Amino acid sequence: MPARMEFGGQVALSTGPDPRRASGERKDAGARRNGRHRQGYCAALDLGTNNCRLLVARPADGGFRIVDAFSRVVRLGEGLEETGRLSEAAIKRTIEALRVCATKIRRRGVAHGRYVATAACRNADNCDEFICRVEEETGLFVETISAEEEARLTVAGCFPLLNDNTPHSLVFDIGGGSTEVMWLARNGATQEMVDWISMPFGVVSLTERFGQGPFETAAWEVMVGELLEQLAPFCEAHGISGHVDKADVQMLGSSGTVTTLAGLKMELERYDRSRVDGSILKFGDVHSLAAGLSAMTAEDRAAHPCIGNERADMMAAGCSILEAICRRWPVGQLRVADRGVREGILVDLMGRKANLYGSRNDDR
Repeated sequence: MPARMEFGGQVALSTGPDPRRASGERKDAGARRNGRHRQGYCAALDLGTNNCRLLVARPADGGFRIVDAFSRVVRLGEGLEETGRLSEAAIKRTIEALRVCATKIRRRGVAHGRYVATAACRNADNCDEFICRVEEETGLFVETISAEEEARLTVAGCFPLLNDNTPHSLVFDIGGGSTEVMWLARNGATQEMVDWISMPFGVVSLTERFGQGPFETAAWEVMVGELLEQLAPFCEAHGISGHVDKADVQMLGSSGTVTTLAGLKMELERYDRSRVDGSILKFGDVHSLAAGLSAMTAEDRAAHPCIGNERADMMAAGCSILEAICRRWPVGQLRVADRGVREGILVDLMGRKANLYGSRNDDR
């Protein structure tokens, strides 16, 4: 499929779709009968090019408490770049995962939900057929959102991790089929998204194009160099490098690539969200870890419990995107976010901005 770069414009973070009119909303009659609706259970589903992820939450302590969750690698966008269509195998894997999500949503008596699909569905010629099939087979209506809405939801979900005192912020999300970069500026007591860019590459599409490695240094530099060029127009349009030179920019990364590198740096025996989310990753560690992982075979990467089999073949691609972002804007460190679109949806549905994980999770 032809590459397509999407640029945005100023977006207000304080507004979003009316939760009562979100196209993914469903009201469960059983929940109304048994009184669960009084707790305001909400569900957010993010169907990406690589993953299918669900959160179910209820209001608690000025924010919300996660009561159920689900995540599965489905690789919906597998082969999409070559064929322009979602494959039957990928559709079947995805619908199987969505059935699990639908069961959890019904079991929890969810009153309001929004279920969204991103890059793979935006780019697939057979997206409408897929969406209809999902609703027929699972009862869930999945809404394909624009790159702009994906960027807004990502920032809304990560907002509590940003430092309000820093004049500018770079927030990015490395996805399976696209990568979004958002440029924020402080406006009074809050941050405002000035502009965004959606680049037509992610861990799935890059892996299919360049392979899973191991990469020799020359091949690695070719891939990173191409990504650097993609970032240049956005950088120049807003003079971001000048702000970085003045040390008035903070960076935040939301992606499996970033959280995995944080887990590796901490030498975790198994991934621990409570330690990774909100942690700091130094650029020196990004460079060394990215170089090391790109030179490894997928089998060697899979041996580490923070990576595993499902992510191992795509780690080099993710690292190349992250490496390019860090080289283009050498802020020196980034804050790691194990949160994003789903949390942004929950913020919208509950009509509040707060510390998203301010209290312990309920049993799952």
